Amino acid sequence: MEKFFKLKENGTNISTEIMAGVTTFFAMSYILFVNPTILSAAGMPFQAVFLATIIAAVIGTLVMGLFANVPYAQAPGMGLNAFFTYTVVFGLGYTWQQALAMVFICGLINIIITITKIRKLIIRAIPESMQHAIGGGIGIFVAYVGLKNANLLTFSADSDSIIGATVEGGEVISADINGGIVPALVNFDNPAVILALIGLVLTTILVVANIRGAVLIGIVGTTIIGILMGVVDLSSLDWDTNTLGQSINELGTTFGAAFGQEGMQSLFSDSARIPQVIMTIIAFSLSDTFDTIGTFIGTGRRTGIFSKKDEVALEDSKGMNTKMDRALFADAVATSIGAVFGTSNTTTFVESAAGIGAGGRTGLTSVTVAVMFGLSSLFSPLISIVPAQATAPALVLVGIMMLSSFKDINWSTLEEAVPAFFASIFMGLCYSISYGIAAGFIFYSIVKIVKGKAQEVSSILWVIDLLFILNFVILALL
Repeated sequence: MEKFFKLKENGTNISTEIMAGVTTFFAMSYILFVNPTILSAAGMPFQAVFLATIIAAVIGTLVMGLFANVPYAQAPGMGLNAFFTYTVVFGLGYTWQQALAMVFICGLINIIITITKIRKLIIRAIPESMQHAIGGGIGIFVAYVGLKNANLLTFSADSDSIIGATVEGGEVISADINGGIVPALVNFDNPAVILALIGLVLTTILVVANIRGAVLIGIVGTTIIGILMGVVDLSSLDWDTNTLGQSINELGTTFGAAFGQEGMQSLFSDSARIPQVIMTIIAFSLSDTFDTIGTFIGTGRRTGIFSKKDEVALEDSKGMNTKMDRALFADAVATSIGAVFGTSNTTTFVESAAGIGAGGRTGLTSVTVAVMFGLSSLFSPLISIVPAQATAPALVLVGIMMLSSFKDINWSTLEEAVPAFFASIFMGLCYSISYGIAAGFIFYSIVKIVKGKAQEVSSILWVIDLLFILNFVILALL
């Protein structure tokens, strides 16, 4: 073990690595609760997503630890799973099978990007300020989803604001409302809403106090309080139905669904939607790629996990010459594997920083995390009773954590602030990560033209702008 993971060379030992792995697991274990909740809203079987989440986390993290020998853990990413459900499935109208197909293709693209110099061209094409804006924008989007899931917001509109509605049996099933809709804070006269508020306060206190496993403790604590308040019905706890065996049975619904008739085989059947499909895949890929690169650079530079050679190689090398190359490859492979089993993009978790802070320096930390995820598969019945009011605060807090990217943006300069606003704040307001990125890139180009700096916009970015504009035109004509 010492020789394989090079423990002494990295200034660590077995006990430190194992403790670091346990720390990372508890810091990110909320994904076991949140990911099935978000993806099941898209129509995917809850237990299948629960098991797919575990499988993707185990395989991705093992590859990271055994192949790259770095202390990073992987699992289906926050923000990307929300994009999968709320934008791709709900907003754009794709089936969850088609969305999985897009995720699989995204993984293949990222693999190609990693092993060739294409990565260098893309990284140089996206301005650094935009990379930070996208990361922070995803945080806003995730936090907003959490607030909505907690039902802390209410929306009202008069009849003139309703531009379309679906009515069945005399009841309004859905409605399209224009800008006349008005958001407001909900009245705290409902036990479920009160529970969500309690959960938000509890989770905030735990996170701010730097309690190990704060998010997980917040979810469990809120669930217990929900039981005492009568919001959570323990009669729904079914150890016979919600078992590992049942999860395995349900996994048959999602395993390989990306390649079936409702997935890959129909994804490109409508030529009018092909530009939109390409744009959506690009959105998946950009978010995944820059989330991972940011995590590696941000945590690896000051700890020595990645050397200066690794950082230079991020732009200039190709192949698997450094730990950075191998880690990026592991991240890309995990995305495609996760899509095969039935979950959204599997990405490197920034919560890995918790384990690194506890002393983790090698892949043994990652292997420990993978083992912990494997053991968690035995507790699926308990997962099924966790209410949305318990997981929503996790979304809000994780979203807040992701806002740290904003500190690297010069908001006092409009040339930088305008594109950053559209790639971040607007992303949350329009409830779409891909459209936020599109607006950010387009306004970046507009600002550069106005300032007489059009030459600073790379040819690749011009192409991406054109594709986004074509996507909007096609949507308008459909």
